[in-house]
Amino acid sequence: MHTQYWADSYVEKSVTPQKAISHIRSGQMVFIGSGCGEPQKLVQTLAESTSRLNGLEIVRLFGRETASLTAIADKTSDTSINIRSIYLGSAETPRIAKHKRFITPMNMSDVPALFTTRKMPLNVALVQVSPPDDFGWMSLGISVDVTLAAAQSADFVIAQVNPRMPRIMGQSFIHVNDVDAIVHHEEELLAVPPAKFSPEAAITMGKLIARQIEDGSTLQINIDAASHATVQALVDKNDLGIHSQFLTDDVMHLYARGNVNNRKKGFNEGKMVASMAIGSHNLYEFLNDNPAVDFHPSDYVNNPFNIARNNRMVSLNVAQTIDLTGQVSAEASSTTRYAGVSGTPDFVRGARQSPGGKSIIMIFSTTPGEEGHVSNIVPHIGKKAVVVPRGDVHYVVSEYGAVNLFGKSLQERVVAMISLAHPDFREELFEHAKEQGLIGAQRSLGEAEKAVYPVRLEETMTIDGNEVTIRPSKPVDGRRIQEHFYNLAKADIFTRFFHEKTVFGISEVESRSHVDYMQDLALVAVVGEFGFGRVVAIGESMRLKNSNMAEVAFSVSKDYQGKGLGKIFLKKLALSARENGIAGLMATTFPSNTAMIKLFKTLPYKVHTKYEDGDVVLSCRFDELAE
Repeated sequence: MHTQYWADSYVEKSVTPQKAISHIRSGQMVFIGSGCGEPQKLVQTLAESTSRLNGLEIVRLFGRETASLTAIADKTSDTSINIRSIYLGSAETPRIAKHKRFITPMNMSDVPALFTTRKMPLNVALVQVSPPDDFGWMSLGISVDVTLAAAQSADFVIAQVNPRMPRIMGQSFIHVNDVDAIVHHEEELLAVPPAKFSPEAAITMGKLIARQIEDGSTLQINIDAASHATVQALVDKNDLGIHSQFLTDDVMHLYARGNVNNRKKGFNEGKMVASMAIGSHNLYEFLNDNPAVDFHPSDYVNNPFNIARNNRMVSLNVAQTIDLTGQVSAEASSTTRYAGVSGTPDFVRGARQSPGGKSIIMIFSTTPGEEGHVSNIVPHIGKKAVVVPRGDVHYVVSEYGAVNLFGKSLQERVVAMISLAHPDFREELFEHAKEQGLIGAQRSLGEAEKAVYPVRLEETMTIDGNEVTIRPSKPVDGRRIQEHFYNLAKADIFTRFFHEKTVFGISEVESRSHVDYMQDLALVAVVGEFGFGRVVAIGESMRLKNSNMAEVAFSVSKDYQGKGLGKIFLKKLALSARENGIAGLMATTFPSNTAMIKLFKTLPYKVHTKYEDGDVVLSCRFDELAE
């Protein structure tokens, strides 16, 4: 058996870029290292050599096109080069359409086995590595993903050794003895500077999502604008962990602040786990020899079983389009910077199986079009590829709110998705839903058609050991409000409605759930998991037609009476009414309802009291402060 000291082998294998690329023959299948780890010098040399090659099949993941191989493919009608792109990176929309023929849709977790089992036999792999350590090991650095499997299974491996490639811990190494040609070339690694600002819609989404992320959660963070804004909103969270396809500058900043420490992951504790880094040169320096970071191949990081082993795993992915039933399309677009089929299904399913885990799909309600904005929430997906089937979709967030679709009927899903749509498109979507039989003909959007959810009114507190969320009602709350009324004691129903009542119909419930948040507002107190909680109290404010006053009313479940919910409701209703130009509040109650009378008089305004037909009518104006 022939053996050779690795350092001697290293010297013998060192060649010029031209000499290394000359080993590539016509008709071969050539893999190019992915993302920001792309070996730019080798790719440039390959592009310059294509005139002598025919029938070359380029296999790449998430290519940056530093040398336009797709342009050569276009020019030669795919004769010289054909591209097989497993993951489509950022591009202008027309360009995506133009090169759609190159896409091979796959889950990222399945790609390494495609190479190692030789179902897609690679003849040559072009990779970029760090200089070897004292034992001959070279790190694939910021691009392990599917690159390691390609390097392990290709017939001929060409490694570009770049001193600027960070040495990253984990399963990222290949040995000098396992490569066939070595090219020394120092160059700047491809970098994606972090966004200096996020769109307002993304910031709003980030704040909504941050409310759903608990301390001790493990996060998968993508590299789009919405994920960037979400990370910015996590600066008050503690003991976060990272298990993600990508590491970004945002993650680095959370780690530097102490928000991320990976202590409560339950799996790979103490380590940020990823397979690829995309970011600035500062990020790459941060990753170099950092014992808090482990990079693994995609079949490890994206394996739903491994994802599910993390505690409170939260996956954050951006959809391009979602239909009214919850089907998700996530093709690449310039809006999301980077998107695609790739890892989304893996993390959606893995997060859902995690103890306390959540899968969150983010979507911008609209996209700029040639003739104005286009709705990203649509009646049906049509010809677009469904990346996440409706049965796998749980949390969905747009800049107009957050909903949980899990366990919801199609009619409930329609109402939920329309509440996330831009107000300009809601009526049209509602009519499409009726035409498709997805919603009852008697249903109406009512005041919710143009409503913008006022997230500022949300508040969470602990009462008797239970977490209670007070928030504005949503169209999806209809059934839960109905259940609240049906479960009230007879005496409480009589106090609230002034007569015995046994039927609470849809139209009556919709008057509380389909509000515009300005003229009319209903606040609910909810106990339990988001999307499945029980309404334990309702506070309503309804603007009167004949005056610039709003009438308030309350109902509280027996087990939450006397807990201070009414006082919180009244304070928020008064605040909202003032902000929306309403002059004051009034309430009608029985003289025996001393609790309501006492509650109304807690307002910091002069309260007027009068009697009408045996009832007490209380009123106050916001311009009359109490003495």
